[in-house]
Amino acid sequence: MSLFPYNTLEKFVFAALTLVIAFSVHEFAHAYTAWKFGDNTAKNQGRLTLNPIKHIDPIGAIMIFVVGFGWARPVPVNRFFFKNPRLAGILVSVMGPISNLILASIGFLVFFSIGRFAADGAYAETMIAFLNTFIWLNLVLFVFNLMPLPPLDGYRIVEDLAPNGIRAKMTQYEQYGTLIFLILVITPLGDYTIWPVFRVILPAIAEGMYQFFLSFFI
Repeated sequence: MSLFPYNTLEKFVFAALTLVIAFSVHEFAHAYTAWKFGDNTAKNQGRLTLNPIKHIDPIGAIMIFVVGFGWARPVPVNRFFFKNPRLAGILVSVMGPISNLILASIGFLVFFSIGRFAADGAYAETMIAFLNTFIWLNLVLFVFNLMPLPPLDGYRIVEDLAPNGIRAKMTQYEQYGTLIFLILVITPLGDYTIWPVFRVILPAIAEGMYQFFLSFFI
């Protein structure tokens, strides 16, 4: 299943630009939330910024366009500085995907604003084409990062919600979970496991948000 729409040069450019923005905002959201809860680790390493250079992993970026799966540079988080490590850990983890949902929402607002106020023309058509890619990829990142598999944010959330005994077991076997995740993402096994979930959830979220924002412009 292809989640990244770059079968033409134009879409490739749109996808690349979107991922630069989405990855940078995603990692900034992690860093900012950790900083607000008292952890200066990311800030001290220059990660409390929207500068893509600080967040983009060149290999991870290339892998997206080669195998359809990639990554940004993970934000360092030191739970020692949190007064409530579990709550802060959950919020730090969830704010990454939430930032992508916010970006998709902004994309919808601009999309409908162009449809309502912009004159027809090549510029408007190009912007709408870009926004289609921008919205879709941010929704992909929102859903993808909430999957409860290491090393994704969804796994960290489940880990912080789990009782201490289960949490210890999760930590013990985390390396195997990461291997399973990579197998599911890269091999055809994903066609029978995680990708069917995307086929259901992503269109449902996209349609729900489309109808929600459309209601403000009718």
